[in-house]
Amino acid sequence: MFGRLGAPEIILILVVIVLLFGAKKLPDMARSLGKSARILKSEAKAMKEESTASAQAPASNEQPSAQRTIQAAPGDVSSSRPVNEPTDTTQR
Repeated sequence: MFGRLGAPEIILILVVIVLLFGAKKLPDMARSLGKSARILKSEAKAMKEESTASAQAPASNEQPSAQRTIQAAPGDVSSSRPVNEPTDTTQR
């Protein structure tokens, strides 16, 4: 069904998208999608580092509350927020 998409069909789809969303909103939507992808990538990297660090460290009952800052984009400090991580993983 979708295997027969040629150049005219793709051009028609792009024209419909531009007409629906407007030319002014498309760059903002792309920028927002890029920010979301960067946030997802940084969170996945942080989770991977956290899991390798917790696997290497010995388990103890008394761990201090860890706090880190998540930034939406490099250099964008207006959207950063502190995150308090729970000390006990059984409470999640």
